[in-house]
Amino acid sequence: MNKKETKKILKKIWYFIWEDNSIWSWLVNILLAFILIKFIVYPGLGFVLSTTHPIVAVMSGSMEHEGSFDDWWNSETTVCAGNKECPQAEFYLMYNISKDDFKSYKFKNGFNTADIMVVYGTENIELGDVVVYQTKNPVPVIHRVINKWEENGEYFVTTKGDHNAGINFNERNLDSDYIIGKAVFRVPYLGWIKLGFVKIMNSFGVTVR
Repeated sequence: MNKKETKKILKKIWYFIWEDNSIWSWLVNILLAFILIKFIVYPGLGFVLSTTHPIVAVMSGSMEHEGSFDDWWNSETTVCAGNKECPQAEFYLMYNISKDDFKSYKFKNGFNTADIMVVYGTENIELGDVVVYQTKNPVPVIHRVINKWEENGEYFVTTKGDHNAGINFNERNLDSDYIIGKAVFRVPYLGWIKLGFVKIMNSFGVTVR
């Protein structure tokens, strides 16, 4: 193949990708965008932000707040000692977290399903931080730190989803090694793009994380 033929083929490919309005051209564009984000943009952000998961799409409502902050704080949606229902205020007081403490935390009003969270990898985790962690479950979890302590030179945390009625069994004594990073920025609802793509791929029997 000579230089002229090669140039002609490249022009056809360029036209097909960037100017053709056919369904196949759109599908190729979607595929190229996926490859670009998955294998170039995402790893690049991970390097800059020092984490394996620089961008996380929220896939559940475990951090959602209903109504205003005061509505959520006083709502009886949590379980306290003796398995009795109690407001969030009473639950957090068991961990010495006051209303003023909580209002000083980042994302004090929680966030919603399909929000995009930008995650920064750091060992400097404090009370109130929203962290992303991953244990044996292949899907990372994003919850808030409500307790932190140190044992034998290692630190452990307890986390809870703001909307959850209690603490999951695997987040009561969470080893810091499982923490991927903490959320530092939120983009509302942009994650619907990813969630929609995951549902489409799963419907074809392809598992996507």
